[in-house]
Amino acid sequence: MIEARSLSKRFQDKKRGEIRAVDSVTFTCQPGKIYGLLGANGAGKTTTLRMLATILEPTDGTAIINGFDVVEHPEKVRANVGFLSTATALYPRLTAQEMVEYFGRLNGLDEVTLKKRIEDIFHRLDMNGFRDRRCDKLSTGMKQKTSIARTLVHDPPVMIFDEPTTGLDVMTARTIIGFIADCRNRGKTVIFSTHIMSEVERLCDHIGIIHGGKLLEEGTLAELRAKHNEHNLEEIIVKVVGPLANAEA
Repeated sequence: MIEARSLSKRFQDKKRGEIRAVDSVTFTCQPGKIYGLLGANGAGKTTTLRMLATILEPTDGTAIINGFDVVEHPEKVRANVGFLSTATALYPRLTAQEMVEYFGRLNGLDEVTLKKRIEDIFHRLDMNGFRDRRCDKLSTGMKQKTSIARTLVHDPPVMIFDEPTTGLDVMTARTIIGFIADCRNRGKTVIFSTHIMSEVERLCDHIGIIHGGKLLEEGTLAELRAKHNEHNLEEIIVKVVGPLANAEA
């Protein structure tokens, strides 16, 4: 499971001074569930997810990922997490298969297990048609599928997706959304960030709304709709965030 405990991250800016990118965020995501973390650009979503994946170290607070503390045992957390964002880089000279093999070996998979995992993932993501093509020759959708494959090859119990369908065509985005749903069906703990509300409505079991680094609201979609007397999720976010955004302006 994922348990964020008063997770905070502060940065120093020469002009603006101290910036609280994430401010005492606390939430829990259970196995077999998808937690949707929503908010505008700059709200603190990506910083939160990067701390959960141990890419950034918290200034205060911590998080427990599958029983391991992100501050005390970051290497064990990384072994239990697959992290995917639109900024995930690929080595241009490697083929799609070589890329996934490389990360499988980095995660300690033996060759027999690695081969089985690659065959399974490439079939599920419809990647066999470009498995031998170099990464610098792949389309945007192919690159994102390759990034997912390298993220998943060690079969981590926790998956973190940061806007995984941004810039993708409809069919590729549909494949990736189906894959995220499959992660939940396989019992994985999933946290998912997106600006596409239809994806949230289709996938998320629980939703958190973040703004200015603070987690303002949590609940199931049904609970949020009932509380705010509003069916449209986008309008719910505006109601939650709007007063603060107007005050900041």
